Amino acid sequence: MRSMWKGVISFGLVTIPVKLYTATEQRDVSFRQVHAEDGGRIHFRRVCSIDDQEVPFSDVAKGYELPDGEMVVLTDEDFAQLPLPSARSIEVVNFSPADQVDPILWNRSYYVEPEPAGARAYVLLRDALDRSGKVAVTKVALRQRESLATLRSRDGLLVLETMLWPDEVREPDFAFLDQDIDVRAQELRMATSLIDSMTADFEADEYHDSYREALQELVEAKVEGRDVTLSPEPAPAEPASLLDALQASLDAATKKRPAPAKRPAGRRASA
Repeated sequence: MRSMWKGVISFGLVTIPVKLYTATEQRDVSFRQVHAEDGGRIHFRRVCSIDDQEVPFSDVAKGYELPDGEMVVLTDEDFAQLPLPSARSIEVVNFSPADQVDPILWNRSYYVEPEPAGARAYVLLRDALDRSGKVAVTKVALRQRESLATLRSRDGLLVLETMLWPDEVREPDFAFLDQDIDVRAQELRMATSLIDSMTADFEADEYHDSYREALQELVEAKVEGRDVTLSPEPAPAEPASLLDALQASLDAATKKRPAPAKRPAGRRASA
């Protein structure tokens, strides 16, 4: 892996030189926009709306549009002058219990690797976080944007999780939140039983992207000149009521549950 950022973790008076690596990647099947008749790729040009001339990438700048339509052009020099103390530092602001961080704030994950000179302090911070059960709340600037972030321990590494700022989370505005909807006690009991019957330890490797696999098979079949026919799954019968739907779901979940292992006959369990 190639590091995408170098800096330090600022932890009180302790500084830990580190590198960041992108921890995740998208595995979607990628496509190009093409001409349907001959497969030729579609190209897009950067054209100025004023003089209708194509603009080379070196002449492209960032512009902020005012409400009246006027454009304020900002250069790289303008951005370089902004006071951004977290530009090369992951500044630890405080420590908080991990369960107090709302998952809706999560944005992107990065592996944090220590430089040789900071390995001992890195391990100290990692082990202290492990023991405390807390995360370090930090600020960091990546790609000309300051982000709130957390540092947590995972599989012997520190992981930086960038987060959205609170004002970037939309407030839900749905009419049903103001409605007084009654749930029957029997329905709630059955829903709880259904949750219990479907409860299992989370093992990420057990899940896979069925759509991506089918799409990849379709592409490979096109390359080989084969036809692919996917059989649609039959639609389940529409239940008469919510209670019927819960009962049918509970019955199906019970059938899927593996039977408990039987002890061999004639052998006693050891103490």
